[in-house]
This record gives sequence, C-alpha cells and structure tokens, in this order.
Amino acid sequence: MAPIPPPALPRLITYYQTHHTPSGYPISILPLIQHPPIHLTHLILAAIHINSDPKALTLNDHPPSHPRFQTLWAELRVLQASGVKVLGMLGGAAKGSFTRLDYPSSTPQFEEYYAPLASLIREKSLDGLDLDVEEEMSLGGIIHLIDRLRSDFGPEFIITLAPVAAALLNHKHNLSGFDYEALEVMRGKEISWYNTQFYCGWGDCSNPVMYEMLLVKGWSPEKIVVGLVTNPENGGGFVPFEVLGNVIPLLAGRHPRFGGVMGWEYFNSLPGGRERPYEWAELMGGYLRGRRTVDDQGLKQAEEDVRRLRESTEKKAVHERKVGADSDGEDGKEVQVPVPKDFEYHSDGLVEDEYSS
Repeated sequence: MAPIPPPALPRLITYYQTHHTPSGYPISILPLIQHPPIHLTHLILAAIHINSDPKALTLNDHPPSHPRFQTLWAELRVLQASGVKVLGMLGGAAKGSFTRLDYPSSTPQFEEYYAPLASLIREKSLDGLDLDVEEEMSLGGIIHLIDRLRSDFGPEFIITLAPVAAALLNHKHNLSGFDYEALEVMRGKEISWYNTQFYCGWGDCSNPVMYEMLLVKGWSPEKIVVGLVTNPENGGGFVPFEVLGNVIPLLAGRHPRFGGVMGWEYFNSLPGGRERPYEWAELMGGYLRGRRTVDDQGLKQAEEDVRRLRESTEKKAVHERKVGADSDGEDGKEVQVPVPKDFEYHSDGLVEDEYSS
C-alpha cells in the first residue's frame, strides 16, 4: 500500500545537520516515522557547501559520497518512501556557497559551481533545496539560481529560503544582502515557503506579535514557517514549551493557512534531548493540531496583544501616508533598529571537534 501523504498545511519540519554522535555513530532519523503521533512533513538535510574547488562539494565537512553517510542516505530514502519530503540545505553560516553562484546563469563560473550541486540533487533524488543565504548575494543572483533550479528539476521541485524574521520586516536587517520583498514580488510563485528564523535575536516567538507583524506587512501566512531553536544549546531565543503551547495553537487556529513550524535542529531536540530527539516533533504536532499547555487566559492576553498591534500598525500607516513614508522619526531621520551580532550554527564538525579537544 502506498504511504498516505501528510497534510499540506500546516507543515512540520526539522533540520538535520548533526548526523553523528561524538564517538562517530550515526544519529538515526527513523524514529520520526516510527512513532504514530508524529506527522513530520519535511526534513531538511544540512548543510551542503560549495567550496573553492567546484568539484569538492561537501556535506558539512566531508564529501557526500563519504562512507560515513551510508546510513544517512539509506534512512532518507526510507523517510521519502513513508511520505516525508527530503530537501537539502545549501549554505548556512559557513560562507562562500552563494558568492560562488552569484553570476548570471549563462556564465562559465556559474556552470562550474552549479553542476556538482545539480548532480547531487539528481543522484540522491532530493525533493527540493532550501537556500539558506547568510552572506551577501545580489537579487539578480538569487533569481538566476531559482530559475535554473526550476528549469532543471521541474514544477514539483520544492524551493525554499531561510531568512531571519527581521529581514521580512525590513530589508536592511538581514543576512542575505537582497530584499526578500522584492524577491517575493519577482519570483514568489517559484518559492514554496520561507523557513523564517525567529531566534538568535532576529525574531521572537514567545508571543504571536512578530508573526502578526509579518502578515500586516503583507506576507501570506502559508508562506511563513515559524523557525525555532529546539534546544538552548543550538542558539539564542529558545522559547519554553509552556509558552509555545500557547502561541503555536493560537497562530494555527487564527490562520487556517498557517505555514507551520520548523526546528533547528534534530539531534538534541527537547524535551527528549539526545536520547529521544523525536519528541520535539511529536509535541509540535500536537500544538499544530490545537493541543494547549496553558489556560484560556493566556490565549485571551495573546489575542489582545495582536489586536493592539494591528491598531498601532494601521495608525502608523495612516501617519506615513500623511507625512511621507521617509520620515520615520520625529526629526525626519529613519528609525534605526538594533541589529544582532552574527551567530554560528551548531554543525556536525563542531560537535565532534568539541569532544575531541
């Protein structure tokens, strides 16, 4: 019998970058399909890097064909056979992949660096590619890359991006260089959704306000997946589950086309930690289906916060139309929002180096 495909929305997504224990044993992802309450829709394999030698493509610190990944590739095929879509993640905190692709698609430089990436997608039958651009890249460059992926892999291929939440509110506060609003206008039909980082100082999911701000800005709820750190070890901005048990059901209930939730990353996800990392997906699935961990008073307060946000945003819009959108501050100067410091992801290589030092 063919597997029953997961529901389209809301999505439940986890990133998978730390693939091995400190002693070198594979960290299995099969529990994500072995526990019936879990309804994982997508797994994103991280991180693919394009290096200075075009032929030296790596998955974290090793070639994708390295024997250490034999179990990984086999388990990913099992997930796909069970109805879970598997994407690769290109880029991330390690810079260089996108600067090497930031050429018009007809140039020899682009072809040289793009060809090994395309070969990996075909060889491993990936269902899509997550473009995690955390370095300067031109708008034209990312458009060329999206166009080429769509041309090469067809209409069913999933193309996503992973901006920080602040970048979707103000193009000056992002890690990617280009304006995501402009990209959505020009190529939004080709982008399935945005794995939006609500953490590390770039966003906040301790309440629904920032998500609602994105919708007031004009973003579609089905395109915005709320990104969370699954453990405080994986980055700043971890939100306790008793809080998420309020916020996520509220967003999913308020917006029938809510995009879903993604977690960075799988291997040590709470509440089960390294022993039972799959429990995060089970818990989030419950939240997405409306299971709450706080009383209704908390929901009422959150709804009141959202109402006030909408009112204040509408008043600001009216004011800007009267005085001109360029006069953001009282003295006519643009209001500057503090930009958080750079951060690093927890990578497979870093884990092993930490324990070997």
